[in-house]
Amino acid sequence: MLRLVMTLLAAVPLLGGGRLLTGPRTFEEHAAQAVETWRTSGAAEIWRDGFVPVGDLTVMPPEVREQIEHDEEYGWVVAGPLPASPGAGQVRWDDGSAMRVPVIGPAEALQAVSPWPEEWIWPDRHTYPDGEAYKLTGAEFTTIRLETVRGMATVPAWRLHFSNLPGPIDRVAADQEALDTVKRAVGRHDPGDEQIMDVEARGERRLLVRYEYGTCNGELLDVVLRVSEQPDVVVLGLDVPFQGDGPCAGTGMGGQGVVGLDRPLGDRVVLDAMSGLPVLCLRRAPDACGSRNT
Repeated sequence: MLRLVMTLLAAVPLLGGGRLLTGPRTFEEHAAQAVETWRTSGAAEIWRDGFVPVGDLTVMPPEVREQIEHDEEYGWVVAGPLPASPGAGQVRWDDGSAMRVPVIGPAEALQAVSPWPEEWIWPDRHTYPDGEAYKLTGAEFTTIRLETVRGMATVPAWRLHFSNLPGPIDRVAADQEALDTVKRAVGRHDPGDEQIMDVEARGERRLLVRYEYGTCNGELLDVVLRVSEQPDVVVLGLDVPFQGDGPCAGTGMGGQGVVGLDRPLGDRVVLDAMSGLPVLCLRRAPDACGSRNT
C-alpha cells in the first residue's frame, strides 16, 4: 500500500482570470490514460533512445550572463556574415552510442537565445533604440557537453560571437522542431488547474513531490497526493475536493508532500497524471520533452 507520509501546503500564485468547474476528476482514470499513452504513443521509445536533454541548451560565461541580466531590455541582432548550417550532426553519448540529428543554423540559434520575436534579429526589419542590442558578428559550428536522460553526451552546438559581449554564447544546434519529441508523441500537455511540478528522490522508496492546484475561494483545500506504480512508470496526481458547478474565479495554491513507494524507483519514469508528461519536463528541465514552443 502506498503511503502518504507528509503534506505541507503553502499559497503560491498560479491562476489568472476565471474558469468553469465541470465536475470531479478521477485520478485513476487520468493515471490509466497516462500509462497507456506513454506505452503506445512512442513516447517511451523517444525517452529511452532519443535525444532528451536535461541540461541548459544555452551556455555562457558568468560575465556574459551578468551583463545580459544587467541589460535585460537589450535586443539581439545579426551584424555580420554567418556560416551556413551543415544540416546534420552527431550526438555522442559517453557509453559509445550515437545519434544523427538535424541541426539549425546560427541565425536560428540566435533566435533561440533571444526573448524577442524572431524577425527582430534582422536590422532591416526592426531597429532597437540607441543601438541597445547585442550584435552577432560571427559563429562557428562546434560541440558542447550536455546532460541527457541517457547520460552525458557531446552534442553539436553553435558558438555565437558578439562585438559587445565579453565572451561567446554556446547554443545546442540539434533541431528539436524536426526531431521526434515526447510532447508531440503524448499529444496532450494541458494539466488544467492541477499539476505535479517537481519530484526529488529521498531515498530509494520516498519521493518529495511539489504540486499546484486551483481553488475557488482562495482557501487551502484538503489535497491528497496519489500514486500509481507500474513496472515501467510511476504516475503522480492529486485528489482535489470538488468545489461545485458553475463559474469560479481561480486562485492558485500549492504544496508539497512525501510519498512512499512499494519498491525502489529505479529507472522508472515519473509521469504527471493530468498532462501525461514526465514530471522532469514540467518545471526543472522544460526542454527535455521538446522545444518550449511544441
